[in-house]
Amino acid sequence: MPVRYIIDKERRLVISIGSDRVTWADVKDHQDRLLSDPDFNPEFNQLIDGTSVTDFDVSADEIRTAASRKIFSPTSRRAFVGTSTFMYGMGRMVQTYYEMSKEASPITIFNDRAAAWKWLGIESPLDTIRPEGTRAQGAPDSAKHEESA
Repeated sequence: MPVRYIIDKERRLVISIGSDRVTWADVKDHQDRLLSDPDFNPEFNQLIDGTSVTDFDVSADEIRTAASRKIFSPTSRRAFVGTSTFMYGMGRMVQTYYEMSKEASPITIFNDRAAAWKWLGIESPLDTIRPEGTRAQGAPDSAKHEESA
């Protein structure tokens, strides 16, 4: 699954993790799965981790469509992490479309996770991200990992 997520209810955080080739269908499916997940709260903040994405096959029009869907509340903080020049640039495009979208939540682009976690106000984040279906030692019990489809 190219895009998976973790919902950490205790930290009021959604961690979306992309890997390998990500397409528009993957992005839309991810948004749809979040909306239908009973643990999802649009008031939560979000970390979008694109550090393992090797190909982001999403057009500018598709990014605009994703931004217009308003999955998160305007009060949510959203951090996009892209360590490659390409993914950082894609993050900037995402940010631009969200800023143009009415009542969108703020999104800030980072090239390292530590700065993103700090901006989100998370002090000990790395214990939460683990392989699908597992909870890292020390991760809050409220961290729910999405099941593989």
